[in-house]
Amino acid sequence: MKTAMRIVCGVALLLGVVLSPMDAQEPKPAAKPIIQMAILLDTSNSMDGLINQARTQLWSVVNEFSRAKRDGQSPELYIALYEYGNDGLPADGGYLRQVLPLTTDLDAVSEKLFALTTNGGQEYCGHVIQQAVNDLVWNDTPDVLKTIFIAGNEPFTQGGVDFKVSCKAAITTGITVNTIHCGSEQEGANTGWKEGALLGEGNYMAIDADHQTVAIDAPQDAEILKLNAALNETYIPFGERGRAGQLNQVAQDANAANASSSTATQRAQTKATANYSNASWDLVDAVKDGAVKLEELKAEELPEAMRKMTLEERKAFLAQQEAKRAELRKSILALSDARNKFIAEAVKEMGGDAADTLETAIVQAVRRQAEKQQYTFAE
Repeated sequence: MKTAMRIVCGVALLLGVVLSPMDAQEPKPAAKPIIQMAILLDTSNSMDGLINQARTQLWSVVNEFSRAKRDGQSPELYIALYEYGNDGLPADGGYLRQVLPLTTDLDAVSEKLFALTTNGGQEYCGHVIQQAVNDLVWNDTPDVLKTIFIAGNEPFTQGGVDFKVSCKAAITTGITVNTIHCGSEQEGANTGWKEGALLGEGNYMAIDADHQTVAIDAPQDAEILKLNAALNETYIPFGERGRAGQLNQVAQDANAANASSSTATQRAQTKATANYSNASWDLVDAVKDGAVKLEELKAEELPEAMRKMTLEERKAFLAQQEAKRAELRKSILALSDARNKFIAEAVKEMGGDAADTLETAIVQAVRRQAEKQQYTFAE
């Protein structure tokens, strides 16, 4: 090895080239930007409105991330979910639980949000922040955007874990803490919510948890939903999780549709973006992402229609589905651009401003924090 290196250096000197130690290595590709976000929701009796906002506004929040880019790349979004303040949870655990760890599975996030129920009320903000900081697998790469959003309405000071300690511990590890008080801005400031955000170097916001957003129908909605149904047909379930994943995809479409036509359309928009990936159960995404090798799968792991195909036929079939999906996504995004402009004009004509809701609080805070890390957002 030493002899070979001497030869390389000798040739370089003859050519007048100065070699650095890295010249013999392949350049590393730029790391894909990552955003990790933990949402901590108060599920005490008074918070039904907050939970409903989380359910219906999830997709518009995710769509905001889809407009973000850093160095020309879209970020990979991870979401974790905690509930706290629910008397149905163990008292010795602080009346809180991790509903979902950090995940890219947006259907799972939707599923868990729709399964939440409210009950009782012992809201220990300091405790749930501590749990999120300590229990989640946070990426320690310096340029990863790591953020916590905690929403509730009772004093931030409750419980045996001091929120000041929890918020300082979060920011020490690079995790920003944003607080969302469900009530008046002054009341939240008086009860510790503003101080929590200051200590966590995040944003303090006050929202109306019971605000009912007016759904605006757009002329593009029907076609977007039609394309969404065709998009579902390009997903190929495989392995143990295949059938369950496919059923959950349909179930979350139904949950969105039952919430409102606008929510259903926003979910369809999300499904047309890179943030919606199902490599754990969909063969197209799994092969594309390198999660599995098609030639290594057993016949029984494949859907019935693919079992008798040759390997080349299977590859061709997946390529066909991937191409069809790409075309459908392109059409949905084109319609979405037109829809977004229509909605913006309609809101403007109504003389309305962005309501103080969970969606606007999260979007505004993330935009400010992401822009500090050189993210840009397409309008």
